Amino acid sequence: MLEWRLEAYRRWLTMQEPSWARVNYPKIDYQDLYYYSAPKPKKTIGSLDEIDPEILETYKKLGIPLREVEALEGVVRPEGERRIAVDAVFDSVSVATTFQEELKRSGVIFMPISHAIQEHPELVKRYLGTVVPTSDNFFATLNSAVFSDGSFVYVPPGVRCPMELSTYFRINERNTGQFERTLVISDKGSHVSYLEGCTAPMRDENHLHAAVVELVALDYAQIKYSTVQYWYPGYAQVLGGLYTFSTERADCRRRTRRIS
Repeated sequence: MLEWRLEAYRRWLTMQEPSWARVNYPKIDYQDLYYYSAPKPKKTIGSLDEIDPEILETYKKLGIPLREVEALEGVVRPEGERRIAVDAVFDSVSVATTFQEELKRSGVIFMPISHAIQEHPELVKRYLGTVVPTSDNFFATLNSAVFSDGSFVYVPPGVRCPMELSTYFRINERNTGQFERTLVISDKGSHVSYLEGCTAPMRDENHLHAAVVELVALDYAQIKYSTVQYWYPGYAQVLGGLYTFSTERADCRRRTRRIS
């Protein structure tokens, strides 16, 4: 993984930042950004109850369903009612991922990509960078060099994911960039629905958001992907605003029969 990042960084140094017609913004000082910012828990997090209350309160205000109270208390939900498994990324770190154990019983892997690199290196190595390669564009290459966290999803052959999956990204610290990486793999004949949401507070200074999303759908697999991004744009008469340059792409890898 280190070599993969270093290769991307060396390539990024040779690239020129793109310019677009009718898009004007102050020049970004990439040396003046913080590329990693982690919440500071008082102790090792073992459950949602041990997460910094300020972080939980932030997500509560956003209406993000982090807690699994009903599931933990054994409350039976009406048949057919939707449940949502959530991965919450606060600045550069995933602070909570819900319903992992229940998903695991169906064979579905849903975890921070930083954990997947450690626990499922064979899957990450096989698919990471195959939809959006490190050489794809200036901001995707930067992401490849510096990404810290994001979500990893793998749905095994023939499995329909038993619940909706969702990741929420929150840029909270000042003077930071967020460079999340999302990798969703739907194996042969499987199905998954996945939603991403991104937010940040209004600041007087600028933030940079350069994400990469890779979706891989194998034979007859289905991925329903949606993203909702709510950013403060800034205004001409005031400072602030967020620059977002993300690359999101899907690859449908269905094999075809050869007709002789």
